[in-house]
Amino acid sequence: MLATTGWTAVHRPEEGISPRQAALASWARDRFEGRALPAADAPAPLVAHFFAGLDGAQRARLAQAYPLVVGNLDGVPSDTRYGANRIALQQAAREEEADGHDVTLAPADRTNATRRAHRFESLAEPDRQILTFDPTGGGLVAEVFGDLDAARRISVIVPGVDTDALTFERTQRRLTAPAGMAESLYEAERAAAPDSRTAVIAWAGYTAPTGVGMDAATGRMAADGAVKLRALASSLPGKASVALFCHSYGSVVCGVAAHELPSRVTDIAVAGSPGMRAESVQDLGTSARVWAMRDSGDWIADVPHLEVGGLGHGADPVSPDFGARVLSAAGAKSHTGYFEPGTASLDNFAKIGTGTFGSMVCATGGDACRRGISGTNGS
Repeated sequence: MLATTGWTAVHRPEEGISPRQAALASWARDRFEGRALPAADAPAPLVAHFFAGLDGAQRARLAQAYPLVVGNLDGVPSDTRYGANRIALQQAAREEEADGHDVTLAPADRTNATRRAHRFESLAEPDRQILTFDPTGGGLVAEVFGDLDAARRISVIVPGVDTDALTFERTQRRLTAPAGMAESLYEAERAAAPDSRTAVIAWAGYTAPTGVGMDAATGRMAADGAVKLRALASSLPGKASVALFCHSYGSVVCGVAAHELPSRVTDIAVAGSPGMRAESVQDLGTSARVWAMRDSGDWIADVPHLEVGGLGHGADPVSPDFGARVLSAAGAKSHTGYFEPGTASLDNFAKIGTGTFGSMVCATGGDACRRGISGTNGS
């Protein structure tokens, strides 16, 4: 029988050990109905094989006992992950709410805990499909819009600096946060191709830099994010093709990951990019089509596009020498408006996500960005 240590570890971890670390340690020691549980870093096919041998009740028991493991384990059925993460979010919300009333904590810490409790309660709502949740530090979150298992095309939003569990969604300026970006793209894809089976993932699954300081100027955090992005792209269910939409520092993550992405990643689109830590598309080492756009009023254009001594992220992806397919971003209005309805940027993104390339709008007009793509008037 499944031990209960995974449940208690979430609530009473040893000092200095995060709830997820405690749950992982317990998972590694536990057994389920006489069988060892798959390692938390096991290949997704092995995990999928293990869970395929369980019935619904057994999967639910594992999710209930180990929500912080099951909800983040590649290869676990999507619905099981959603359910596990809902449990983990509810637990985390209760813990943060308690901290919000703890008078032994500093006022700023109590305020932050209350904000996190409200965010986790929102993410735990029954209609939300949370694919990843880890409350450690600033928190990691990923949310799915659409039917991930039935999708033939999957789009992944990779956001930039100042992204964590608190900023994953916003009430004000909704479309500047990952959840709002993904929902906007999903709606645009459905409008562009109503019969297309698509899903969109808002992926805040890596620790992003805070602000535009030293961390944002180096590739250190992008390297860690790239490992996690490659794992996500490799483990998504089915055989759907994948398109990455990488905003700001997220384009650094995509650039670092590019050479090891699976072949199912057919498109990498960057917007407001400080660089991809490469001097050209060829240097990225990917078979995916690489698209780039930047609004005329985006301040990122003033960032030096070079790399010296580890600082900076290389060539400008919208420059002719880089070799990307450069798209119009008309109407985006600066650095955070690329997912606003009615913009050429969102319209172009939706056409990448649905594979309807023929009517995309290139930055220079004409068909230069569509050339060489079969089935378009630029082929």
